[in-house]
Amino acid sequence: MSASAILALIPAWNEATRIGSVVEAARAHLPVLVVDDGSRDKTSAVAEAAGATVVRHPRNQGKGVALLTGFAWALERDYEAVLTLDADGQHDPADIPKFLTAYETGAGDLIIGRRDFSQMPFPRRYTNPFGSWLLSLALGTRIYDNQSGYRLYSRRLLEGLNLTTTGFELEVEVIIQAVYRGMRIGWVDIRTIYDTGKVSYFHPLRDSARFLRMVWYAWRQWGFPRLRLGIES
Repeated sequence: MSASAILALIPAWNEATRIGSVVEAARAHLPVLVVDDGSRDKTSAVAEAAGATVVRHPRNQGKGVALLTGFAWALERDYEAVLTLDADGQHDPADIPKFLTAYETGAGDLIIGRRDFSQMPFPRRYTNPFGSWLLSLALGTRIYDNQSGYRLYSRRLLEGLNLTTTGFELEVEVIIQAVYRGMRIGWVDIRTIYDTGKVSYFHPLRDSARFLRMVWYAWRQWGFPRLRLGIES
């Protein structure tokens, strides 16, 4: 498959100081769409100058909505897959070929970048693996990193999604629906970058509660399955 059949999707909000270099690096591998989620700075202008196509929301609606806008845009233009990465530099575009190779070799309809939790700042080095363990328990299959937004989605997966959430938990819901539909999830190791100077928009109490609600939903759907940790590596 040609790389031109895969779109790099970057949701962005007030990232004018960082988006340019991310777009330029990603464009070395794939065409790039930036969904500007109602930025108040020059995010759109900087992204366009760096070579991205830009779709702009008139107001901020959240990362999940920006992703849905990008997915719909890609499907309408017949892209075969969408690779998502963050606008703030926490995802290294140099890792893009790992996703492309994994996809071309049939690693899965959803391929997720697996981070090194030991390199995360406190308390995420503990909360992220615990959350992944909980989701693994609920789904009955190993989920190594449920929060990573560095992912590749096949067209087959995107066309079958029926998402009910629009916040940070949307990416967890995608995993749940992929497993529910019997689709394979692949993993690639990625760099863990946390020195970008970016303030996280993750709200610990609110977003953790939403995550737990998704885990509970998955647990109810699967009827407390046995965890098959020995099946996948």
